[in-house]
Amino acid sequence: MRLGVNVPNFGPGTDPGVLLRWARLVESLGFDLLMVSDHVVITPDVAEQYPPPFFEPFTTLAWLAGVTERVRLGTTVLIAPYRHPLLVARMAANLDRISGGRLVLGVGVGWARQEFAALGAPFHRRGELTDDLVTTLRAAWDDRDDYGEGRIPIWIGGNSDAGIRRAVRLGDAWHPLRTTLPWLEEAVGRIRAMAGEEGRPVPGLAPRIALRLTDSPVTSPGRLAGEGTVDQVLDDLHRLRRLGAGTVVLDPFDDDPRETCHPEIAWRRLATVHAAWTGARRQSRTEIT
Repeated sequence: MRLGVNVPNFGPGTDPGVLLRWARLVESLGFDLLMVSDHVVITPDVAEQYPPPFFEPFTTLAWLAGVTERVRLGTTVLIAPYRHPLLVARMAANLDRISGGRLVLGVGVGWARQEFAALGAPFHRRGELTDDLVTTLRAAWDDRDDYGEGRIPIWIGGNSDAGIRRAVRLGDAWHPLRTTLPWLEEAVGRIRAMAGEEGRPVPGLAPRIALRLTDSPVTSPGRLAGEGTVDQVLDDLHRLRRLGAGTVVLDPFDDDPRETCHPEIAWRRLATVHAAWTGARRQSRTEIT
């Protein structure tokens, strides 16, 4: 199982220099994947959670592709109804080629009604438009003379039944965001059942989980996966691996935009968890041999 990081590409402390340091740290620590999020118009409903500056994902990832060598690059998630599908197909294919085949495209339906209105995008059709985007991407990429070689993985975000069914129909992986482990375990059962009903293969599992380290164990019933002591987080990762996760994306952002002014706190958490996870894997291999 691979580990990735959701890097804040927004907030008062974020600038090109900080993004560069994020990228180099994520790669140097040995993480497999670096992901950023997406908003186009920072309307009041967006700014309340993700204030400016907000760095657009394709341009940001294209720049970071040039300052990294190994780490995969992705979106968690690109809001599908905001851009013409053929524009996304072109930008994604170009970014994949520029980066040497390192792109993972996570997509979702979006939630910010004011942003939809500002863009002239119909909020009530966001599910339909997301389906159209994914099918158009695949059709465009099949024209390899124009879009290049390789197959860009598409992860479908969304915790709703509609999102789960969309992942079954259209996704290489399902990409749920910040849930509890009991909920996720139950949802994996549902996605397997849906795949069976539709006669389709079960998509891969690539959850994005919180990363909130505490000194004492978190015992509340609503504890998010990735929240608690290092031992709790390691146990969560082991449970996710047993559940079939191919990649787990750690999200160190703790919902306060002021955190972006002190990224070193998140960097220490990531270093701690990656070292503990790597050590646990080495220990497991030693015990097996």
